[in-house]
Amino acid sequence: MSSIPNMARPGVLSLAIKEKSALFAAYMPFIKGGGLFIPSTRSYQLGDEVFMLLTLLEDPNKIPVAGKVVWITPVGCHGGKTPGIGVQFDDNENGVAARNRIEGLLGGALKAARPTHTI
Repeated sequence: MSSIPNMARPGVLSLAIKEKSALFAAYMPFIKGGGLFIPSTRSYQLGDEVFMLLTLLEDPNKIPVAGKVVWITPVGCHGGKTPGIGVQFDDNENGVAARNRIEGLLGGALKAARPTHTI
């Protein structure tokens, strides 16, 4: 999967998602305000604050968005799930912009019944 985060500095996740299928697998529309699953083997706690710089598909512009950890898939999870965290976007202008951009890119794919990283 191409959405491997790069730790630019502590607390900042730089995430590049190059394929629509990877974006579909990472997006968490069932979370209020939207969110993303970020593959990581780093240890996080529920409620931890994180800041992300998102690069989506072919768009060279990074989307800055803050959020909090609301989902954890630990290393060694049953079913071979990818370890990582689910981050709920903050309920502010940047969080809304990130959700709108992602949902605009995914369009009708949001109604698909394909498996994702979380459900």
